[in-house]
Amino acid sequence: MDYDTFIDTVTRRAPVSPEKAEPLTRATLETLAERLTRGEAQDLASELPKPLQERLVSPTPEAEAFGLDEFVHRVSERAGVSPEEAREGVRAELSTLKDAVSDGEFRQVMSQLPRDFEALVAAPG
Repeated sequence: MDYDTFIDTVTRRAPVSPEKAEPLTRATLETLAERLTRGEAQDLASELPKPLQERLVSPTPEAEAFGLDEFVHRVSERAGVSPEEAREGVRAELSTLKDAVSDGEFRQVMSQLPRDFEALVAAPG
């Protein structure tokens, strides 16, 4: 999946304006990089278009331990959107990642996240 298709898909799934989809995507990937181990963030980045790879730079080798609510809060702050828009953005982003990367890679990512992330991805949107 190329960059434009990725952003268009997030825009449709959130649903948000294209002007909000890019900041939401950047914020979600930056927050995901904090939540994943550095190795997993690098593995995920390797399957994404270059503009998205740049956001998946883990600040530490270890994953930070925080749940979905804190994840959404960080995305909301970074993207400058409401918590509700951030939650929808995270859901859209994760479901788009599921389509954009291999099944094995997506399972590896989800294995490092609490179970409520799986429920969010499965939620209709």
